[in-house]
Amino acid sequence: MERKEFKAESKRLLDLMINSIYTHKEIFLRELISNASDAMDKMYYKALTDEGISFNKGDYFVKLQIDKDNRILRITDTGIGMTKEDLESNLGVIAKSGSLAFKKENEAKDGFDIIGQFGVGFYSAFMVADKVTVISKAYGSAEAYKWESEGVDGYTIEPGDKEQVGTEIILKLKENTEDEKYDEYLEEYKLRSLIKKYSDFIRYPIKMDITEHKLKEGSEDEYVDVIEEQTINSMVPIWRKNKNELTKEDYEKFYSEKHYGFDKPVKYIHTIVDGAVRYNSILYIPETIPYDYYTKEYEKGLELYSNGVLIMNKCPDLLPDYFSFVKGMVDSEDLSLNISREMLQHDRQLKIIAKNLKTKIKNELIDLLKNDRENYEKFYKSFGRQLKFGVYNDFGANKDVLQDLLMFYSSKEKKLVTLNEYVERMTEEQKYIYYAAGESIERIEKLPQAEMVTDKGFEILYLTEDVDEFALKMVMSYKEKEFKSISSNDLGIENEEEKKEDEKNQEENKELFDYMKKVLEGKVKEVRASRRLKQHPVCLASEGELSIEMEKVLRAMPNGQDIKADKVLELNVNHEVFSALKTALSTDKEKLDLYTKLLYNQALLIEGLPINDPVDFTNDICKIMK
Repeated sequence: MERKEFKAESKRLLDLMINSIYTHKEIFLRELISNASDAMDKMYYKALTDEGISFNKGDYFVKLQIDKDNRILRITDTGIGMTKEDLESNLGVIAKSGSLAFKKENEAKDGFDIIGQFGVGFYSAFMVADKVTVISKAYGSAEAYKWESEGVDGYTIEPGDKEQVGTEIILKLKENTEDEKYDEYLEEYKLRSLIKKYSDFIRYPIKMDITEHKLKEGSEDEYVDVIEEQTINSMVPIWRKNKNELTKEDYEKFYSEKHYGFDKPVKYIHTIVDGAVRYNSILYIPETIPYDYYTKEYEKGLELYSNGVLIMNKCPDLLPDYFSFVKGMVDSEDLSLNISREMLQHDRQLKIIAKNLKTKIKNELIDLLKNDRENYEKFYKSFGRQLKFGVYNDFGANKDVLQDLLMFYSSKEKKLVTLNEYVERMTEEQKYIYYAAGESIERIEKLPQAEMVTDKGFEILYLTEDVDEFALKMVMSYKEKEFKSISSNDLGIENEEEKKEDEKNQEENKELFDYMKKVLEGKVKEVRASRRLKQHPVCLASEGELSIEMEKVLRAMPNGQDIKADKVLELNVNHEVFSALKTALSTDKEKLDLYTKLLYNQALLIEGLPINDPVDFTNDICKIMK
């Protein structure tokens, strides 16, 4: 037996492998099973070019065996095996990949592809093992050889004892430490869960001896432990099956098995792309919102596979934030992976897939909206807020993608409607898309500002979420129709006669308005005759880009207390209250001060804004009652 040293650079890399490259120690099992799968794929390639080899897939498998007493985990495959030279070359020089060399010599055929590229995955075994032994017999060789190492000190190669072609890896697991419990890798349930997580779709069976607690034959109440060999992995992933063979129940079962959600999805999207970048994907639009969706703890992302091997549990780069509710997976053989196969290199292929998925999701949501309105509205009630955030974020850069998906409650239809549906109902005389913002539909319906718009027969969109008005400000216009708040200064619906009447009222009552403005100095920008009020005596309007509703939202945020909209106090000159104001102007200025403050506070309450001094307000009411 000859002991050999790793080369100096290999020693450094091995130390890096054990301590730095892999984030989670459990990855070792994925790497060793992937190597075993590669070894069996190599036999498949050989069979394609060598008529003397018959490739019976049933003869190829991976087997895991546990020896708890001796802290041994064995991983055996029936692949192509390694010669002494292969062991020396592939395991003696770290990062020299035999799979990569084989791949260069053989083009992928019939959907079989070898994913090993770097030749470092094998050494992840040293993260959990003190000693690693490899016994291998190569196809066409009469001899077997044993490679053994305890880490950076080097390795030995000597003749081994193995009858069947293939490779057996024997891991002598480390002792437990305060931080790491290596015993868990000797537990059936742990190994089974890791296989299901990372290697469920390896195309060859992964077998284990599983202990089952069963009723003893012939007994009614006596149980015995029975050891049975079971295949743990599914092998053929659902996304590689023909779509015509799959049912809605199959997709919903996969959704449930992968724990994407506890609900049933409103839509699934199965895509098979065989173009410049090849990938398969199954995406789901959930029906209900996850409990942590709008928290910092929520992680967006799709499961990412490379040839059926899980690379990332949540790949955030495949989804834009506004589609972060989408669940599912992507499997591609064209992605560039980093050395640990745990992360992606951010490359062109990834960006192409992400762009395609974004377009696909948008189109499927449009289809759901058009053809299954009930389910779209279920989805929208859960995730419409996220779509509106998507419009608002990045200064409206994504509005063209999302605006056709938006819905708001309609004053006419008494239900959610799209912007397109609103515009299609607009009459020729209507210049703007009118909206009203408030805390609830009930509150908005009582707003006095709606009177004039409603009298004209125009539809109003009700904005009840804090993000709504901010989103519409970013959209700016839809199909060349601008958005207009019913509380804005100019509603754009007055005819010339009405405008002249407004100007007349403003001029005739200038002294009163100027006096009231002085009483409310610092609180309102202007006091004027209202163009919109019919039944109510008073309301607040806003000037500029910041509306009163936006002020409420911003003031509720940290450090947003000093943000204020430019408010205008509007008075209904045809209301009997206005007559009382005019009388007070000429007879009792103290009473006019009182009326002015009361009307201003009344307008604040209608808008849902807080009164600055509630005690002062109640005292003013008492004065009126006296």
